[in-house]
Amino acid sequence: MRAFLSLLLMGVCWAKPLVYVLATGGTIAGNSASQLSSAYKAGTVGVGTLLKAVPQLKNLAAIQTEQISNIGSQEMDNATLLKLARRTQALLDRPEVHGVVITHGTDTMEESAYFLDLVVHSKKPIVFVGAMRNASSLSADGPLNLYNAIAVAADKQAQGKGVLVVMDGCIHAAREVSKTNTTHTDAFKSLNTGPLGSVLYGQVHFYMQPTRKHTFNSVFNIASIKSLPRVDILYAHENDNPDFIQAALAKGALGIISAGMGNGNLYPSVLQSLAGAVARGVVVVRSSRVGSGEITQPGEINDAKYNFLTSDNLNPSKARILLMVALTKTQDLKTLQQYFLEY
Repeated sequence: MRAFLSLLLMGVCWAKPLVYVLATGGTIAGNSASQLSSAYKAGTVGVGTLLKAVPQLKNLAAIQTEQISNIGSQEMDNATLLKLARRTQALLDRPEVHGVVITHGTDTMEESAYFLDLVVHSKKPIVFVGAMRNASSLSADGPLNLYNAIAVAADKQAQGKGVLVVMDGCIHAAREVSKTNTTHTDAFKSLNTGPLGSVLYGQVHFYMQPTRKHTFNSVFNIASIKSLPRVDILYAHENDNPDFIQAALAKGALGIISAGMGNGNLYPSVLQSLAGAVARGVVVVRSSRVGSGEITQPGEINDAKYNFLTSDNLNPSKARILLMVALTKTQDLKTLQQYFLEY
């Protein structure tokens, strides 16, 4: 009889989808001395406190929580990123887990989300969420963002769509989204494609599908990645110089992402220095500082002549993530370029 009651109670408890919330810190977990101040400290509020601020969450899902880290996302490093991806994979491998929500600072959310989009193998929902106003701010956006993120993670429509980012009522594909404003609550945009859908007070609507490979059909797998190679981003500008290229080479960079001008264009001395880096076995990828649009082949630069790769329409920070992951599998330039066209 006791065993029967235990099973019955478990059935009641898990009637709602089980969603894990993995917390990493960020503005959503930040605090300020004043409700009307832009000065605050990120990553000071624990995940349990975040959830208590939104009691309505219990209506959406059965929720379990873990604190992966409690930092501002400007402090995110490879070790924490790998830890986050491995834990996400381990949870999604459990049949009873429906999805994972990851609270994350907004500064580097687009990079972390894209990393998991490449290396975690699952059709189950993975949703990143954050806030542009800290938890003690007047009209903080974190509670509603979190409510919407868990609603998306609990929704069957979110399955098979790769890693998602939910901010300000919009559902974005991890590959496409970027932070476009320093402080506004609508900072996150998918500039090349638009969002996949919207979520209004937990009501989920999808209108688009991601077309690039991700998660369950990716050739990359967190299980086989022990560490990530050094890849640096160099920002192009008028009257540029190759000094930082030489510094990157001296520090052992295996890849360089050029945040070029316009269509990935380069100052003449920088162009020659990057060609020299390729001759030394370093992979060079041309991206753009513009923020949207693709790097064309051919363009003003003859990539075949210099053995440069192009990032398609990935911005420099996303191109860096993909190149780091890709270099764990191969250094073949043809294969690497194909990855930039597929992911």
